Amino acid sequence: MYYGEKRVETPIRWAMVGGGKGSQIGYIHRSSALRDFNFQLVAGAFDIDAARGKAFGESLHVAADRCYPDYQTLFAEEAKRPDGIQAVSIATPNFTHFEIAKAALNAGLHVYCEKPMCFNTEEAAELEALVEKTGKVMFVSYGYAGHQMIEQVRKMIADGVLGKIRIVKMQFAHGYHNVAVEKNAASTAWRVDPKKSGPSYVLGDVGTHPLYLAEAMLPEEMKVKRLLCSRQSFVESRKPLEDNAMTLMEYEGGAVGYVWSSCVNAGAMFGHTIRIVGEKASIEWNAEFPNQLAYEVQGEPQHIMHRAMDYLYPEATADDRIGGGHPEGLFESWANIYSRFARAIELTEKGEPVDFWYPGVRAGAEGVKWVEKCVESADQGGVWVDY
Repeated sequence: MYYGEKRVETPIRWAMVGGGKGSQIGYIHRSSALRDFNFQLVAGAFDIDAARGKAFGESLHVAADRCYPDYQTLFAEEAKRPDGIQAVSIATPNFTHFEIAKAALNAGLHVYCEKPMCFNTEEAAELEALVEKTGKVMFVSYGYAGHQMIEQVRKMIADGVLGKIRIVKMQFAHGYHNVAVEKNAASTAWRVDPKKSGPSYVLGDVGTHPLYLAEAMLPEEMKVKRLLCSRQSFVESRKPLEDNAMTLMEYEGGAVGYVWSSCVNAGAMFGHTIRIVGEKASIEWNAEFPNQLAYEVQGEPQHIMHRAMDYLYPEATADDRIGGGHPEGLFESWANIYSRFARAIELTEKGEPVDFWYPGVRAGAEGVKWVEKCVESADQGGVWVDY
C-alpha cells in the first residue's frame, strides 16, 4: 500500500526530452514521475522549437537556463553542473528514440524511453550492450504493466493455479483511426510515415503492449518459437504501413498465441484485452476495466477478482494507492512503473541488485524483434517464420 512516504532517499534529478505542449503523452509522464516524490523535474528539451520549449518548461517551474534547445545541449550542459540530471525520459516520435537513448546512456544517464526504443534488432543490441557497459538503468514505457492485476496474474500462473498454459489471446484493437484522421492531426501523421514511425504502425504502436503483458505474466521458459502475420492497410494512404494486423504464434512447450493489433476496429473505444487459458482455468483482463480480473474454472460460475482485496497476493496489493472500491486507472499504473524506475536507479547507484521485474531494455529489444518478425512474415505473404 502506498502512503505517500518516500521510497528513495533523495528525489532523482530528472529531465524530459520531448513531451512539450501538445504532446499526447508528456503530461502522463510528468504526472506519474512526480506523483510519489521520487523525481524532481529540473531540466528539459521539451520541444523542437526552442522558444516554445523554453516557454513551456518555465510554465512547469523549470528554471529558464535549464530549458534547452535540444537534447545534445541538455546532456552537455547538465554534465557540467554539480546538481546535473541523473535520469531522462524520452517522449519524442519513434525515429528519434535510438539516437537520444544512445546519447543519454553515453552521457551517464538512466533512461526511460517511449517504445519502440529503436527500429531494428541491430540497434536494440547496441542499446543492450550500452546498458551493460554503462551499468545504467533503462526502462521502456509499457505503462499498462503497472496495474495491480498484472502482478496477480503473474503469481497465479507461477503458482500453477491455471495449470499448463495452452492459449494466449491478446488484442489491442481500437477504432479511432478507421478513417484518415492523420490528414488533420499532426500527432497521428508521423505515426503513418515509415521514415518516422519505422517498419510498422499498429504492430509497434499498440500490438507490443499486450505482448509485453504476456511476457510479464508467463513463465520465463515460455518463449515464442515461430509466428505468422497478416497485415493490411485498410486506409490506402497508409501503405506500406498497416492499420490492422493478425499474428499467430507458437510457443516453446506447445502453447499457441494470437495478437490482433488494429486502429480500424470501428466503434471500439479501446479494445485492449488479454486472456490466458490453462489446462485447469482461464483468466481475462481488460484495460478498460483494469481493477477487475475474470477467473474462470470450467464448470463453475465466473469469478471476478477486484483490486485491493485481501484474497489477492501481497505482491498485487503492494501497489495499492487508495483501497478497495475506489477505481484506479492508467495514471496510477504509470506511477507504479515510474516508482520502480526510481527504486531501480537508487539500488543500481548503491551497487545493490534490483530484486523486482520491470520493462527494461531486454523487453524493449523483444518488442522490436517481434515487430521485425511480423513484418518479415507479412511481407512474404503471411508465412511462418522462425523466431
